[in-house]
Amino acid sequence: MTVLDAYAVLALLKGEPAAKPVEQLLRDDPDATLTPLGVAEVLDHLVRIEKAAEEEAALDLAQLGLADPPPLDATVAMRAGLLRARHYHRRRRAVSLADCVVVEFARVAATSVATSDPHLLDLCHDEAIGMVVLPDSRGHVWRPPP
Repeated sequence: MTVLDAYAVLALLKGEPAAKPVEQLLRDDPDATLTPLGVAEVLDHLVRIEKAAEEEAALDLAQLGLADPPPLDATVAMRAGLLRARHYHRRRRAVSLADCVVVEFARVAATSVATSDPHLLDLCHDEAIGMVVLPDSRGHVWRPPP
């Protein structure tokens, strides 16, 4: 199982540079998942930013097999809050609470995170969480700090 962040799914749906790697990941890993917050982020972006109809946005996620993520339990939620409290900095590490939920979901499942978000990748690197590094919307690929 791989835990995708919202960007990975949005990149696929919008045909961005990460689309092909995400499509391949979903083919190779039928257990790949979003978190419940990731589902909310994708739907919010598609409807609010991309102006998709609500039903169309929900159908897009369902067709990818990502509309029904595992539940967010209290332990993961607490650990995500504490993780963000330890690592967040508005300039150096602007990780969202949703990003921290992705990390803790992956930690509990002993799996990797698929993203191109540099702050999330830095956090995964520091926390020794496996990563599937995706190109960002300009095609750039994150590299670990020296």
